[in-house]
Amino acid sequence: MCYDVSFTVKIRELADYFPDLIFDDQIEINFSAAIHIAGHAYANHPIIYVNREDLKLHCKLMEWGVIPFYVKDEKVFVRQRANMLNARSERILDDKTSYWHKIRNRRCLVPVSGIFEHRAIKGWKKKVPYYVNVKGERLTFLPALYSVVELPDIETGEMIKRYTFTIITRAANDVMGKIHNDGENAGRMPLFLPFELSKKWLNEDLNLEDYKAILDYELPSDQLEYTPVYTIRGKGERPDLKAKNEYYEWEDLPQL
Repeated sequence: MCYDVSFTVKIRELADYFPDLIFDDQIEINFSAAIHIAGHAYANHPIIYVNREDLKLHCKLMEWGVIPFYVKDEKVFVRQRANMLNARSERILDDKTSYWHKIRNRRCLVPVSGIFEHRAIKGWKKKVPYYVNVKGERLTFLPALYSVVELPDIETGEMIKRYTFTIITRAANDVMGKIHNDGENAGRMPLFLPFELSKKWLNEDLNLEDYKAILDYELPSDQLEYTPVYTIRGKGERPDLKAKNEYYEWEDLPQL
């Protein structure tokens, strides 16, 4: 699946890709912390979406991990939310009972510099994390879905509109299958798209045929760079004091 991402560019660089982008918030990014963003922290991330009031492209901070619009008590939903960080592409159109089908037209993009995924190696106690990014691209825009719910503020009781999102995943290509090779969700990867398809994903007039074609798209393995890195868990610094997304030499690491 996709539970760890990286965002290492200035927020205003998003306008280089989407010149008419409107920023809804005063967005400030802690670049040190944003080198590794963990989904289970349910933190805010800048999301690109079409505002339903003016039908223009906006960038807004949304929380990673969908809270469905029907939830009335956030505390009751806490455990379930861990399962809402990702949406399987196969369920969005084909499973009409899923929440993803209900919000299939709330499409958005998650800008990332890359993602992290873990590889299990026979005989090794710990998995080896890899930093994965699209070759030659400073940014990749991952297709996602967003949801809106009104929940009471814990302190004031005032009803607040909360925007949350989920990243879409698909069956892994060859190289990602070798990296994400263990666990309940082994053999999955984010739905990496070329930039033109990412832009198409936001098209309000996206027809069913094009929707299916985007969900079925598989980025070729040779378009990905994959770098072994030191553990990304925990708050401590690496032994070599380098950033979490930089190469780390694991002794006797088998080739993919």
